[in-house]
Amino acid sequence: MEPRIWLIAGPTASGKSALALRLAQKTGAEIVGADALQIYRDLRVVTARPSHEDEAWVPHHLVGTVDGADGWSVGTWSRAAAQEIAEITGRGQSVVVVGGTGLYFRALTHGLAEIPATPPEVRDQAAADYDTMGEVGFRRRLADADPAAALRISPGDKQRLVRAWEVFAASGVSLTDWQGRTDPALPAGSYSSVALEPDRKALYDRCDARFEAMLAAGALEEVAELMARDLDPALPIMKAVGVRELAAQLRGELTPAQALTAAQQETRRYAKRQSTWQRGQMADWPRITATDPDDQWRQFLALNPGLTP
Repeated sequence: MEPRIWLIAGPTASGKSALALRLAQKTGAEIVGADALQIYRDLRVVTARPSHEDEAWVPHHLVGTVDGADGWSVGTWSRAAAQEIAEITGRGQSVVVVGGTGLYFRALTHGLAEIPATPPEVRDQAAADYDTMGEVGFRRRLADADPAAALRISPGDKQRLVRAWEVFAASGVSLTDWQGRTDPALPAGSYSSVALEPDRKALYDRCDARFEAMLAAGALEEVAELMARDLDPALPIMKAVGVRELAAQLRGELTPAQALTAAQQETRRYAKRQSTWQRGQMADWPRITATDPDDQWRQFLALNPGLTP
C-alpha cells in the first residue's frame, strides 16, 4: 500500500495529539510534530508534549528535538518537516503531521515565501511614514505598489500595512508577488487533512483542567529550570503559554492561585486564536467537532472510509 500523509490540526487541548497517536498506532504511521513550542526540549510538561510512553509506542519527529536557545523560524521548520516526510514515506511508512501551529501547515500546503530581510532604516522609515500619513494615506500609497495587499489587509492593521510597504520599498517587488513565488512541500492531492473544532465551552473547560494537571506534573519546576538558563526573553520558548505566569509566581509577583488563574486565561485566549486561524486559513479542511476521544475517532473514520475501526 502506498504510504499516506495525514494532517491533523487543532487548538490546544482539543485532543489532536491523542487522535494522531491512535491513527499512527492503527496504520503503522510515524508522527511529525507541527507545533512551534513542542519542538523544544525544555518544556515537555508546559507544552503538553507527548509522554515518554507515547514516544516509545510511535516514532515522533520534530518533537522535543531542538534546544530552547535556538529559535526556529517557520522556514526552518518547514524545510525540516519536508525532509522528514520525504524520508519517512521513502521508507514506505505513512505520516501523521499533527500540531496547533497553523502557519506551519500553511507553509507545508501553500509554500513559504523567502522574502528578503528589510534593513532597519527602511522599517523605521515605513513606520514613520504611517504615523505621518495616517492609515488612509498610507494605504493609498501602498495600493499603487501592491493593490492586492492594500485590499486584503484589514482596517487598523498597522503592522501588516507597514510590513507590506517596507518589503516593496526595500526590494522593489511587492509582498504579494513575493508570496506568490512559492511551491508547497505537499502538493494538493498528496495528503488528507482534518481540523478539530470542538465546542468552545468544552474546549475551554479542557484548557483549565489541563493546566491544573500540568502543575501537578511539575510545570512550575520545569519553568524554574528554564528561567535558570537566563535565555533571551525574545526567544520563542520564552513565550510558551504559562511561562510568563509561572515565572511571575517564582519571583513572588503572583500567588500560586493568581498564577493558575492567569495561565488558564491565557491558555483559553491561545486556543481562541488558534481556532480563529483555522476558520480563516483552513476553511476548506474537513472538521471534527466532537470532544470525546472515541467520538473524534468515529468522525475521523467517517472522513476516511478506507480505514477500518
